[in-house]
Amino acid sequence: MVLKIEPLDSKKHSRSNFSCGKDSLDSYIKKQASQDIKKRVATVFVLVNDPETEVLAYYTLSSYIVDVTVLDVSFAKTLPRYPLLPATLLGRLGCDRLQKGKRLGELMLVDALKKSLEVSMQIASLAVIAEALDEEAANFYIKYGFQRFKQEPLKLYLPMKSIELLYE
Repeated sequence: MVLKIEPLDSKKHSRSNFSCGKDSLDSYIKKQASQDIKKRVATVFVLVNDPETEVLAYYTLSSYIVDVTVLDVSFAKTLPRYPLLPATLLGRLGCDRLQKGKRLGELMLVDALKKSLEVSMQIASLAVIAEALDEEAANFYIKYGFQRFKQEPLKLYLPMKSIELLYE
């Protein structure tokens, strides 16, 4: 068996037993994720222990637009003077509670950042934006270098340049 991250396939992946302890994340993967994929609102990636199909963790990526005025001044001053700029949204990230302590959240975050960086070479994105559900989740992202938005402390960002440095 081997851990594998792949796009969600509603016919293949089993999501019914997924439980991370956050109702909105549990409900999303079970009820909404497939619709978001069909409507091209989000791309959902799942972690499975191949050849098993039970979802152990997941995350979503979407296009996003960020208002430059809500970014840290030192970062914003390096950007073009457009009012809105492109970014990548890491909208949801959840790990099944039976997998706690295995650092799967970190694995999923690293994969999301890598995919975001790769895509930014073809479709511009200045940062990855994460929307944390609570302070615990925000602290998870901060541990990996994310910074809080000034007006929204549960919304964080990591500049693509920082991500690029991680992979050099």
